[in-house]
Amino acid sequence: MNTILLTEDDEILNRNIKLALESEGYTVIAASTISAAEKEAPGADLIILDVMLPDGSGVELCKRLRRTLQTPVIFLTSCDDEADIIRGLDSGGDDYITKPFRLKELLSRIRANLRRVPETPDIELTAVEQKLLSYLMANRGQYLTREQILEYLWDSKGIFVNDNTLSVNISRLREKLNRSQGCGSIVTKRGMGYKWTDS
Repeated sequence: MNTILLTEDDEILNRNIKLALESEGYTVIAASTISAAEKEAPGADLIILDVMLPDGSGVELCKRLRRTLQTPVIFLTSCDDEADIIRGLDSGGDDYITKPFRLKELLSRIRANLRRVPETPDIELTAVEQKLLSYLMANRGQYLTREQILEYLWDSKGIFVNDNTLSVNISRLREKLNRSQGCGSIVTKRGMGYKWTDS
């Protein structure tokens, strides 16, 4: 069964969610700080992440994790402003649930996000390829324009990706995916852009 990293600093809520997830058969790693979550993240199949934690921001942690991990991230937080939601999703989050929440909804979102994980994740990707794949998968079935992808990939602290570099990265990513049968593919449609398909 899948391993879930639960990062929540409210001890009672942390314990209750942990018990609920374990009753569904999940293995749960409980953390209450950014530093603890960052250490445990590589071993998780899915991460539940609060935005406000004692030693930092869950949004900033998500940005750092996205440099090396494609693990689904669900924000579970009391920050319910539209700007907070946008920041969370733009940081690389796959889903955003506000408190108070219904347990059945959380379980449903967990199952949905776990289904998005590739069956064959053992592909060596560069940081740009990982970020590109994550973005396409998060918007599966929807065409993304080159402009949208370039805007997402741009990181003032990272590598500049221009139009030509994007073409090279998409081509190389396609080659790697083709060598790993059954993990989905990138579809191109002239005038519309690119989309991820699981078939």
